[in-house]
Amino acid sequence: MKTTLNNSNAMEDITPLEERIYSLKTINPPKSAKVLAYWVIGIMLFSFMCLFLPWQQNIEGVGQVNALTPQDRPQEVQTAISGRISQWRVREGDFVNQGDTLVVLTEIKDDYFDPEFLKRLEEQVGAKEDGIDATKSKVEALDRQINALESSLTFKLSQARNKYQQTAMKVVSDSANLGAQQIGLYIAQRQFKSFDSLFYAKPVALISQTDWERRNKSLQEEQAKLISSQNKWSISKSEYVNAAIELSAVEAEYSDKISKAQSDKSSSIGYLADSKGELSKIKNKYANMVIRNNQYYILAPQSGYIVKTLKSGIGETIKDTDAICTIQPATPAIAAEVYIRAMDVPLIEKGRQVRLEFDGWPSLQVSGWPSVAVGTFGGVIQVIDYVDSKEGKYRILITPDKDSPWPSQLRVGSGVYAWVMLNDVPVWYEVWRQLNGFPPSLYEDPNKDKDDAKKMKSGNKMKIKVKK
Repeated sequence: MKTTLNNSNAMEDITPLEERIYSLKTINPPKSAKVLAYWVIGIMLFSFMCLFLPWQQNIEGVGQVNALTPQDRPQEVQTAISGRISQWRVREGDFVNQGDTLVVLTEIKDDYFDPEFLKRLEEQVGAKEDGIDATKSKVEALDRQINALESSLTFKLSQARNKYQQTAMKVVSDSANLGAQQIGLYIAQRQFKSFDSLFYAKPVALISQTDWERRNKSLQEEQAKLISSQNKWSISKSEYVNAAIELSAVEAEYSDKISKAQSDKSSSIGYLADSKGELSKIKNKYANMVIRNNQYYILAPQSGYIVKTLKSGIGETIKDTDAICTIQPATPAIAAEVYIRAMDVPLIEKGRQVRLEFDGWPSLQVSGWPSVAVGTFGGVIQVIDYVDSKEGKYRILITPDKDSPWPSQLRVGSGVYAWVMLNDVPVWYEVWRQLNGFPPSLYEDPNKDKDDAKKMKSGNKMKIKVKK
């Protein structure tokens, strides 16, 4: 061991520390520490490089298996009428075809206790129809009666008018005869006066008494004829008045008969209308009863399995619209019903690819790398709800991907975990996004393709219009 004097003029000691301190010479690092250091450095370098690997962003959601269309989902079979259960034709787990009888009911309303109720209604319908036919016949008979009365009225009026005209002409004729007789009487009186003055002339009569008596007789005859003409004229005037009265009486008589017949016809038509209304009510009641009789047998609305009976026992009374059992359709169009956060809704669109994990099919899922996932299945988004469903989340419906069929043993109601695949980003970006709580990012607007398609359609329409 070398020593040097500690003075200012001596040279500085540059001997290594390991040679100056003996304890350091006895300590040697083990080989395993070096290997560990190499591994740590390698892992750090590998992790750093992994930060630049591509990572596919995704949106996670949880839900259950459901049916795509409403008719394929489990449905409750309800009864349309109130009744009492008299017989069960099925049990839970049975497969039923569409139209098979599930339950048989008996009546509980006293209005329908009569077993011959339909027959009674048929009799009422027949009686009303017969009454309607009779009323129609009566209306037709009244029509014929009215037509006959109108024809008779025309004939009677013609006859009365003719008689009225004849009496009027007779009055004129008798009036002319009366005038002629008055002139004849005036001539006879004048001639008689002349003959009378000649007969009583003084001192000797100028005519014989025979001539005077002849003229006097002539005068008396003319007076008698005048009185007879006056009587005929009075009779003619009376007949004329009577003819006018008879004409008015004919019109009044037949108008009264026609009015009465029309009144009877109107009453019959009104009764016919009421009868038709009552007949319609009875037919409606009959049809309702026929349908009600068919409702005593509750039928399966579609083929499927009896999942659960909601009523039990024999003799239990149920009300209308009560559910008696639940049917699961046999071959539903399966779809996954998944709920996602509201902040993720703008990032998805119909047709997006989805990876799914079903209960009962465990998987090793590495989020962001679906290519290394085991036990997951592909799907496509078909429906995105426009309103939130529950707890502020939105529902999406996912159907199987053609290239990745789902297990045939899936049941409606099974749990499902879904990843909606988005864009590829570096791993460091995804780590940074998760640490900051940012939503996934998109390079393009999800609705861009739709907008472009609309623009192309509108452009094509404009071109067509210009060509036209």
